Amino acid sequence: MPEFHRLRVAEVVEETADARSVVFDVDITRLPYRPGQFLTLRIPSDRCGSVARAYSLSSSPVTDGRLAVTVKRTADGYASNWICDNVAAGTELDVLEPAGVFTPKALEDDLLLFAAGSGITPIMSILKSALATGSGQVVLVYANRDEKSVIFARELTELAAAHPGRLVVLHWLESVQGLPAQDSLQSLSAAFPEHDAFICGPKPFMDATRKALREAGFPKSAIHLERFASLAGNPFDNATQAEPATAAAPDEQEAGAEQEEGAEQAEPEESVVDVTLDGENHTFNWPADKRLLDLLKEKGLPAPSSCSEGICAACECRVTEGEVTMVNNQVLEQEDLDEGYVLACQSLPKTPKVKVDYD
Repeated sequence: MPEFHRLRVAEVVEETADARSVVFDVDITRLPYRPGQFLTLRIPSDRCGSVARAYSLSSSPVTDGRLAVTVKRTADGYASNWICDNVAAGTELDVLEPAGVFTPKALEDDLLLFAAGSGITPIMSILKSALATGSGQVVLVYANRDEKSVIFARELTELAAAHPGRLVVLHWLESVQGLPAQDSLQSLSAAFPEHDAFICGPKPFMDATRKALREAGFPKSAIHLERFASLAGNPFDNATQAEPATAAAPDEQEAGAEQEEGAEQAEPEESVVDVTLDGENHTFNWPADKRLLDLLKEKGLPAPSSCSEGICAACECRVTEGEVTMVNNQVLEQEDLDEGYVLACQSLPKTPKVKVDYD
């Protein structure tokens, strides 16, 4: 049963004409998180009570004392428009605990960061954290329509000035250079072959950047993507409220509540799965009707996951022996499937023995 926290907004910062940072009045020790993770917010709705939307944390758990998410208004985005129009200091919002696996294993590594538009949000969290605690080089390629669209423009300039030997910021403006092209991104990436790459932005941008990195020789294990996707359900429907993280004033109003890839052949009633996770091997019986992620969680293994709906790829792993079938897959490309990558949250056994590698 997930828990939600009711947080009071300390301030709202206008980053650009259509982007706002919502800073919560809560100490990070109450809601610890890793750079690049996100918060799921409950947004009130007249039609269905509430809707849930995930927004990346732009704050750093290393440099910032309070949590902040940055939201960019979109033309047809109900939640983003509601936040930009209604949230102010003193507003109370329900949030689930921080989640997500778009985070470096080591902040000391050399990092090559790609962002477009509001995709800068988790990238900013990673960038600030790496500069504060690591010693590696950080290269940021940031694409926007024009200069006025650049979120965190002043902060990036200040960080680059403060870390001249470590941080390189390359702005890509559509008004000047046109849309980022794969060949240009490939040439740029080739200059940093040993860096770990992180990509966040609109799907066309991420697709072009991912292909550029692969063509430049980056292994799949060095390429990390954060995908924007709406949840199919509302996780707040089954959540319980945690202990208050901040004391609420009694006279203030509380926030309102708001494909199948089937296999034709017969599948075994139970299989055996051998899993390599964090350098350790584990072997379990795998019931035919139980999804792999559910099995691993049941066995107490810390398997990475996020949405559990097949839309984020946080639970991606590789099948090295045997076969599985996926109930739903909205993120893995054919190239991934050809190399054996699957989503653990959607995988059911198809052969009597399966080997899976997370490492």
